[in-house]
Amino acid sequence: MSSRFIQAVLTMGMLASCVTSVCAQDAKSYPNRPIRLVVPYAPGGTTDYAARLLSAKLADTLGQTVVVDNRPGAGSIIGSDLVAKANPDGYTLLMVDTGFSVTPALYAKLPFDAGKDFMPVTEAMRVSNWLIVPASLAARSVNDLVALAKAKPRTLTFGSGGVGSPFHMAGEQFKIAAKIDIVHVPYKGGGPALTDLIGGHISMLFPTMTIALPHVNAGRLRALAVIAPKRSAAQPDVPTMAESGYAGVTMTSWYGVMAPSGVPRPLVEKLAGEISKVLALPDVKERLATQFAEPVGSTPAAFGKLVTAEIATWTAVAKAGGIKAE
Repeated sequence: MSSRFIQAVLTMGMLASCVTSVCAQDAKSYPNRPIRLVVPYAPGGTTDYAARLLSAKLADTLGQTVVVDNRPGAGSIIGSDLVAKANPDGYTLLMVDTGFSVTPALYAKLPFDAGKDFMPVTEAMRVSNWLIVPASLAARSVNDLVALAKAKPRTLTFGSGGVGSPFHMAGEQFKIAAKIDIVHVPYKGGGPALTDLIGGHISMLFPTMTIALPHVNAGRLRALAVIAPKRSAAQPDVPTMAESGYAGVTMTSWYGVMAPSGVPRPLVEKLAGEISKVLALPDVKERLATQFAEPVGSTPAAFGKLVTAEIATWTAVAKAGGIKAE
């Protein structure tokens, strides 16, 4: 082995050590200016709520302002692409939700690669989805609903906030698991779909607990199942989809934070740790409880594993249902 080669190896090792040292030093001083948290939707809604709650608390713990920047458009693609192409210095982040893992399943071409152009930071929280029907519908259980659907194919309908929205994908998943033929009715948002469900104009919806529970409690809607691993304390008598015999229906609305690919690992880990601390605060837990949300605070690796699995799940559902973005 030549002395020149040995010297080159030693030099590379010293450079690597310097890079590691610089990253560690950067993590200690990070952040030293405001952070931008991009929400790829218009103001309002659960994703925006989560971002604003985190931004206010992170500003206290990090000592720097965290600015929420709403960049809606193209089903979250515009805001996501902005972050994918941002400088990977930890000062531009993306608030994501379940839709982040659905988008790659619907679009043949995207301006970014969801699996390569982003670095997972942490899953922040989860909100359970429910299977809800109008109180007037003659179905008091999931099996009753399936029996109705099989007796009259293409008669029952399910609403959603649009093609490829989480409510839509949950309905498609239910169709596959129950082997029934029900008709999708897309709306321009979950609110209008919920209004038509209350009016009995559609047969079912798969909304989050946040928007559904007040109407269930008022007797306008009936909850047949909660799409979660365990029953909800808010409605303990409502079984899970698994208990109802449909474990293949697994839609749960999750929310988390992504960074552009290339952000130094120590900065990502610091962010994940600080967000987890915020989510453990008693007042944050109380505020999330009002939205029927469960705080998580996962590691970057765990969040990355979740997103990868979700992309695979919804790609399979989209393929089986022939679903493409409009």
